[in-house]
Amino acid sequence: MAEVSMTVNGKVRKSNIDPRLLLIHYLREQLRLTGAHIGCDTSQCGACTVLIDGRSVKACTMFAVQADGSEITTIEGLAKDGELHPLQQGFWEEHGLQCGFCTPGMIMAAVTLLKDNPKPSEREIREGISGNLCRCTGYQHIVNSIQNAAKGK
Repeated sequence: MAEVSMTVNGKVRKSNIDPRLLLIHYLREQLRLTGAHIGCDTSQCGACTVLIDGRSVKACTMFAVQADGSEITTIEGLAKDGELHPLQQGFWEEHGLQCGFCTPGMIMAAVTLLKDNPKPSEREIREGISGNLCRCTGYQHIVNSIQNAAKGK
């Protein structure tokens, strides 16, 4: 067992965990934060994307012990004081989801994209979310949603 301490959505969480436990399983099974999804088990789909120290990371690609001492934000921690994050609002207004399975990961990847490039072109948005797969929307509404959020910055 390994002791870890990390700040998750603004709250310090300490746990004794198996060192082989993936971060996505720690978040979903031990902390009961089920917004990040397990989609492919191969790190290709991006459904598990969260922010670690402000950068988007696929939570299935790292062990929870690697996040020891980090600040993690999941989709559950993105809204503040009852107000949707601009990306959440953009997905709402532009119908950027259908089944919603990929949506949390798309939004979290887009947080980093807009942090690095507040006014991306359509091509830059498509490149920025290329590590996240959607099987239902065809991506245009997702791109529109991210452009909507970028306009508000």
